[in-house]
Amino acid sequence: MATTASFTNVPARVAGSNSVFRRVMDRMVSAREKQVSRYVNGYLLTLDDQTLTEHGYNRKALEKAGSSIYPF
Repeated sequence: MATTASFTNVPARVAGSNSVFRRVMDRMVSAREKQVSRYVNGYLLTLDDQTLTEHGYNRKALEKAGSSIYPF
């Protein structure tokens, strides 16, 4: 008789107790999100004011949020 593993009834971890690995992953994801945001802002700042306004962006807000170019 074959048995199958079910991952739906694995007990959840206690809220607030993150492992070291989880904290590292959370910080890495956060850093990548910030990097992507700066990259996208850099591209959006190359667009003209009319296009930015049509898509709901404000040039001053984008400049304040910061920007960078992708080095590759």
